Amino acid sequence: MAESSYISSSVAQHKPKPQNIVFEEKRTYAIVKRGIDIFGAFFGLICMSWLFLIVAILIKIEDPKGPVFFKQIRVGKNGKEFYMFKFRSMVTDAEDRLKDLLKYNEIDGAMFKLKDDPRVTKIGKFIRKTSIDELPQLWNVLKGDMSLVGPRPPLPREVKEYTNYDMQRLLVTPGCTGLWQVSGRNSLSFDEMVQLDINYIINRGLLLDILIIFKTIRLLFGSSNAY
Repeated sequence: MAESSYISSSVAQHKPKPQNIVFEEKRTYAIVKRGIDIFGAFFGLICMSWLFLIVAILIKIEDPKGPVFFKQIRVGKNGKEFYMFKFRSMVTDAEDRLKDLLKYNEIDGAMFKLKDDPRVTKIGKFIRKTSIDELPQLWNVLKGDMSLVGPRPPLPREVKEYTNYDMQRLLVTPGCTGLWQVSGRNSLSFDEMVQLDINYIINRGLLLDILIIFKTIRLLFGSSNAY
């Protein structure tokens, strides 16, 4: 069995799908997790500063007039909104062109994904496949808006379509990576993503976080499910 399948299935098999989960904040775990987040994000930003510079130059070469970074309002813990940062991987008017592409959505549910999205730039395809576009979110981790591991923060328009069960994804701080990313990512349906996030929240702990981080590092070398 593949490692990603093992992580997701081993979590799922110990906890049947609930309608409403019993959530308790684990104080010791939260303190240690925050410490790891601060150290990991700071260390990552320092060590990968050279990569940030190279990606920024490549983005500017392809589109000199566009910004290097892209910020977008996302929904975090308990519904709190914040600006999430990414390397820009799309054309500058991507948000305006979205409404014309919604009918081609390849994932059912409150999420939009299109494998051959015409808005993605050439350098954007590469940094998306390797998840390099997500690296600026280490700044969000330092600020406390996000954690290294947790459910991905959704868009406000997606949250408007959430059921009460889906809303439970927002019980914890969102993450740069999580069970969804290491268990199939865009090959999974919205409902499968939600279930993985709920399973993570129920079973969250340092060992699971570390397993997810190591699996994510391996995926940085490219994944067919990242686009």
